[in-house]
Amino acid sequence: MAKQIGPQFRQVDLRTAMPAPKKADPELLTPEHRAWRNQVLQRAAFRCEWVENGRRCIKAAPHDRLIADHIVERKDGGAPLDPANGQCLCGRHHTLKTAAARAERMARRY
Repeated sequence: MAKQIGPQFRQVDLRTAMPAPKKADPELLTPEHRAWRNQVLQRAAFRCEWVENGRRCIKAAPHDRLIADHIVERKDGGAPLDPANGQCLCGRHHTLKTAAARAERMARRY
């Protein structure tokens, strides 16, 4: 009975650079920001405030992840701790809103 020879080469990771580990902005870890976040989420009754086609998103706590989002992003000069500059969004709608704001910011650069 012949023995089977296994592979002689290990798999090599051919990616040239690994992304940096994600770290929270220190500003978002302050007690002031936590209080702002709580105020924004409570005002929205812990439900996503995104409105599409005249209907408000149905995602809500505790089953869905909610994010206190800055309406005018901090990078664009939005007030970081003003509750009027906050809205409660589910993860999906936060991603859509943030991607649109980033695209608009990039378009202004050129």
